[in-house]
Amino acid sequence: QVQLVESGGDSVQAGESLRLSCDISGAIDSSACVAWFRQISDEEREGVADLSFRTGNTSYIGSVKGRFTITRDNAKNSVYLQMDDLKPEDTAVYYCAATKGIFYGCAKVPSIYKYWGRGTQVSVSS
Repeated sequence: QVQLVESGGDSVQAGESLRLSCDISGAIDSSACVAWFRQISDEEREGVADLSFRTGNTSYIGSVKGRFTITRDNAKNSVYLQMDDLKPEDTAVYYCAATKGIFYGCAKVPSIYKYWGRGTQVSVSS
């Protein structure tokens, strides 16, 4: 059984940085995709960044490109989201998600992700 646990959320000022962690337990496919999503209240979850375990390729939505970085620590079986120069519009609950099965390309589409964490709150004030 795969479980994802996020941590690292906090309340910060605009311009500051945070690093979110996603600790993965259980057997995850070597070709899985792992992504970070965020959600504000009842709005749809927005894919922020994704990473391919097969290729190491990453991609980001335009609003975070150059500020956020998704990385992986194989030894710790963890995925991180380094968030720099945070803005008030980054305020949201951030979720880590992972796919099941073979994926040759990743996408920031919630429906392709089978495993989800419970989220961690990030609040950015101006």
